Amino acid sequence: MELIEVPQLIRNADRFREVVTILARHGLADWISGVPSVWRERLRVGREDESLTTAERIRVAMTDLGTTFIKLGQVLSTREDLVGTELACELAQLRANTPSDPPEAVIAMIESELGAGVDELFSWFDPVAMASASIGQVHRATTHEGLHVVVKVQHPGIERRIVNDLQIMQKLAEIAEQQSDRLRQYRPVETIREFQRSLIRELDFHRELQNMNRFRKNFADEPNVHFATPYPKLSSRRVLTMERLDGVSVSDKEALESSGADLTAIALCGATVFLDMIFRDGFYHADPHPGNLMILPGVREQDQETTPPRVGILDCGMVGRIDSGLRDDLEAALIASVTSDAASITEIVVRLGEVPLDFDEPALVCEIQELLDDYADQSLRDFDVSGCLRDVIRIIREHRIYLPAKVAMLLKVLAMLEGTAHQLNPDFSLAELLQPYGQQAMRRRLSPRRVFERMKTRVNEWDHLLSILPKDLADVLHSLKQGNFDVHLQHRRLEPVVNRLVMGILTAALFVGSASLWSSGVSPQLFGVSVPGFLGCLLALFMGLRLTWQISRVR
Repeated sequence: MELIEVPQLIRNADRFREVVTILARHGLADWISGVPSVWRERLRVGREDESLTTAERIRVAMTDLGTTFIKLGQVLSTREDLVGTELACELAQLRANTPSDPPEAVIAMIESELGAGVDELFSWFDPVAMASASIGQVHRATTHEGLHVVVKVQHPGIERRIVNDLQIMQKLAEIAEQQSDRLRQYRPVETIREFQRSLIRELDFHRELQNMNRFRKNFADEPNVHFATPYPKLSSRRVLTMERLDGVSVSDKEALESSGADLTAIALCGATVFLDMIFRDGFYHADPHPGNLMILPGVREQDQETTPPRVGILDCGMVGRIDSGLRDDLEAALIASVTSDAASITEIVVRLGEVPLDFDEPALVCEIQELLDDYADQSLRDFDVSGCLRDVIRIIREHRIYLPAKVAMLLKVLAMLEGTAHQLNPDFSLAELLQPYGQQAMRRRLSPRRVFERMKTRVNEWDHLLSILPKDLADVLHSLKQGNFDVHLQHRRLEPVVNRLVMGILTAALFVGSASLWSSGVSPQLFGVSVPGFLGCLLALFMGLRLTWQISRVR
């Protein structure tokens, strides 16, 4: 343990013990063996939920552990490629039922962040929260200009608690990666690092405000969709004031049925908005579950009839981005899917993800080809996008390919989008809606302009290489001439292999030497048997059995 970790460990000791205790109570801490003995005693606590499956116990444990772990569970529910379908579906049920803070604490937070009294900031402020989530709670208010708004206020002290929990998660992830072969395949350290970056960004309400403004700009000419207007002068890092949207939540089935709105048109409009975000803008809302979507009444314009109902989109804290490289790979995968080119799809998957050392590429090509054949006979109307994506993720997971978070998020958003649209219209077909986007992508990729741009990029890359190659080559030759050319090799997880190799050599040498002493009858002897030879052979036998057991554990 590094000395710099000691103050952190002391500061988080009580919380660490609490986390270990809860994990042990749900039978999820058997892999923890690298912690102090005082904490390891907590592992002997009896389990309370013997009748639950492992996925259910993980969900219950994360609920008991609180905000940060619930957030982690929600993020892992989007990584079906990493944790599997069963656990991802179970974690998707996680919801943080956080009690609201006392009014005086909320008012103190607002006044501290905005530098003025609540009466100076708002003409009316409701001290009773209308909703409370894991990071913050929401209050109704009215500005002095008569605007109806909602004020999102971060829970006092939540940032400090989250930072402490993230430190504990990081330490547990390191222990899991060192101690458990089963957990190592989930890449706990890398997953926690991604989650840490995402959650720290979510704690800054300035980012959500910027996301809302960008969405409003991208859809400024779209009358059928509406994002709440944020008010920067009444917002800060921990307080976000935005327009209040009054409508019917898509999660409220009874209200939807009684609203009289054309749900088929609403489903089409909402799905189109999200596909525009993905394929047109490369910047999309990454959490399209029903609770974040509303049906808003139409607006009456001057001398015109009331417009049709609109789709209101809430909670812009979680977003995804598609850069030019990922867009090119997606377009190439789409073209390969249309032409049933399994080898090209495999090449794209390998390029996007990280493959294990024993990766079997021909087997992956074969499985992808079988998948393409299975869905080839389905009509566009009946094509199950969610089912196809689940099959793709299953194949990727079986081959232990680790997808980047941005790719996994995009796949999850598409599957979630189809599920949300089906709540509005059971006959909705996302595949039909995707078809024109696919055609546009193919035309764009094969257009002369894109071909010229790719050629120009390759020429620039070769030009850059040719410009630096002579100097770099001259430096290498000069180092060789001077005799100070060094090659630095970096290995990963080679220490256990070397240790076992050395142990095997020592075991063999000990056995051969002891057998020689035994056969030569070296004194002292007992019942005619050389004691040093016998003890040496016995020790060598023990070392050999122990080495065999260690090798069998790691297969």
